[in-house]
Amino acid sequence: MEIRKWITEKEFATYPEITMAEAKKSMAVCVDKVDAMLKDFTDAFPGPASENNYYVPGPNRSWTSGFWTGEVWLAYENAASPAQKDRFLEAGQRQMASFLERIRTHNDVDHHDMGFMFSPSCVAGYKLTGALTGREAAILAADQLLTRFQPIGGFLQAWGEMGAPDNYRFIIDCLCNLPLLYWASEETGDPGYREIAEKHLHTAMSYVIREDDSTWHTVFMNPATGEFDHGATCQGFRDGSAWARGQAWGVYGTAMAYRYTRKEEYLLAFRRVTGYFLRHLPKDLCPFWDLTFGNGDEKTQPRDSSSAVIAACGLLQMSRLLEDDEAAWCISGAAKLLKAMADGYQSVDSSKSSGQLLHGTYSRKSPYNTCTQEGVDECVIWGDYYFMEGLQRFLSPEWKIYW
Repeated sequence: MEIRKWITEKEFATYPEITMAEAKKSMAVCVDKVDAMLKDFTDAFPGPASENNYYVPGPNRSWTSGFWTGEVWLAYENAASPAQKDRFLEAGQRQMASFLERIRTHNDVDHHDMGFMFSPSCVAGYKLTGALTGREAAILAADQLLTRFQPIGGFLQAWGEMGAPDNYRFIIDCLCNLPLLYWASEETGDPGYREIAEKHLHTAMSYVIREDDSTWHTVFMNPATGEFDHGATCQGFRDGSAWARGQAWGVYGTAMAYRYTRKEEYLLAFRRVTGYFLRHLPKDLCPFWDLTFGNGDEKTQPRDSSSAVIAACGLLQMSRLLEDDEAAWCISGAAKLLKAMADGYQSVDSSKSSGQLLHGTYSRKSPYNTCTQEGVDECVIWGDYYFMEGLQRFLSPEWKIYW
């Protein structure tokens, strides 16, 4: 399928792209910010979202803790001096030990987010340093993720009591947890991890993408039959709208699905969800928290900068797997998103924010959804991480990824 058939380019082709020099400059700012945060965040972890644009130290308890350690490892790979590199190495090692303790003691791990927690922290640390602490923690996390599998329906249950009818569901985010299982199969030689990942992929891809190429956040399954029951968009504006971060998880998740399986239907899925995402961006390329909103909503609806950089990473991942013309288009699209985020949303002044990327949204309450309001117009730790990952992917196309 040609590119023009899955994305209506409009004026998108005319947007400027980040240059190598600009990306290096943005990465250097990120590295220095991580270094400055080590004083408070070597043995403590940021929460999911900042408070007044500053992160508050806390324990390793959240589903988002691994993104901070992922920032440490990305900073380690881009350190400006041996001394700085040593500081990042020490912090990364101490944090991997924290993750090993967390999974050994079963501390807040009864959910599906093992990949988000352990891939950018422990798989990354093991790949970069050979540290067996990271390997052990990540394999235990993969084992924990397998306990979420529901054979009736063939999916990884997101959270809640296993089998409970009101929690018999998966969410689109889980596409990005599956690389942990693929890694565990490659690392241990046990095909069981991969088999569960592919069963979940099959189920998710069967139901999570709607006819118009937008996505459900949540898919509820029938616990008796294993069939699709209904979809919901619990963190979006309403059920029929497209939650921006969920659509971005779809971009990244389908790219990873194609990476690990090379199935053509997953390439088609990538084209569909990516086309929808790009067609619903506002003029400055930073999505509103739900893609239903347009350019007239600047004063009433918050943005979610994290969605832009998640999608950029997905585009850069897929560029490594496609033929020349389409690969080049994916790189170009990602470079436009990164340029827009670096110019308009990157935090460069530590006296104003400890985060990397401003104007993120964790959870926005609406009259139609079931979420609580948290982290609106703040830095969000996965946005910081994926901004750095996107820069790394752009600067080093053959980068050995953490996922």
